Amino acid sequence: MSRVVVKRRIVRVKDRARLPAVDTLAAEEPLEIRLDGTPLTVTMRTPGDDFDLAAGFLVSEGAVGAPGEIATIRYCAGATVDGGNTYNVLDVRLAPGVPAPEPRNFYTTSSCGVCGKASLEAVRTVARWSAADDPVTLRPAMVTSLPDRLRAAQRVFDRTGGLHAAGLFTADGEPLCVREDVGRHNAVDKLLGWALREGRLPLRGCVLMVSGRASFELVQKAVMGGVPVLAAVSAPSSLAAELAAEEGLTLIGFLRGNSMNVYTGERRLAAAHDVTPGAGTGSAGARTAG
Repeated sequence: MSRVVVKRRIVRVKDRARLPAVDTLAAEEPLEIRLDGTPLTVTMRTPGDDFDLAAGFLVSEGAVGAPGEIATIRYCAGATVDGGNTYNVLDVRLAPGVPAPEPRNFYTTSSCGVCGKASLEAVRTVARWSAADDPVTLRPAMVTSLPDRLRAAQRVFDRTGGLHAAGLFTADGEPLCVREDVGRHNAVDKLLGWALREGRLPLRGCVLMVSGRASFELVQKAVMGGVPVLAAVSAPSSLAAELAAEEGLTLIGFLRGNSMNVYTGERRLAAAHDVTPGAGTGSAGARTAG
């Protein structure tokens, strides 16, 4: 199987000293996903939970929404010149009668989950479930605890410092599943694939917590999974907030310490934080790349 981390010799420089050392890096390898034997997409990902990644990708594309709609997922043998297996190619077989998604350029990098979409309209896939009618109510104190709970579950991040994380939590803050990847969209797809294979879709009453920013494609994936709340430690984009508002999703950003910015769906918070006069303009907290 492919490795999740890779050791690399480096030179560590501190002050004027240069010392040889060994660093641990998060692995990044291509994964080709085939659908019924036909190449569908190539994504750069951290190896691990690949079946969940493939299943979640199909959930995000609106191709599947129930475990029975996927017949099998398997790695493809003979992926190397000598007939070995790189575990970087897998094939998904849909159940009879399940239509394949429309073809497009599906190549994605670890930083972009919607590259290849022909237009904004094409990105807004019709979801099977609506987040707007989910009545879940959250305590602000629980929401502000999520970054620490997510961080505590990041096993590979502790060794590399180079992975995004996404976690699914109940309305009481209990973790259901946490996934890590070099690509934030892959981490979310791995969660959606886990939920599909466990028969948990739609993810009503759940919170999706991500370690970086809340981009448009992450809001889109939350909508496709029936998630009513998306929270991020960093900023959302304008298009992410627009889509969240249209779909009835609660979108929270700059979730740090005991504060947060609620961009849409404030009705799902049981109580608002006290607001200091003059505060609330601009973005809360120091900005970090997400």
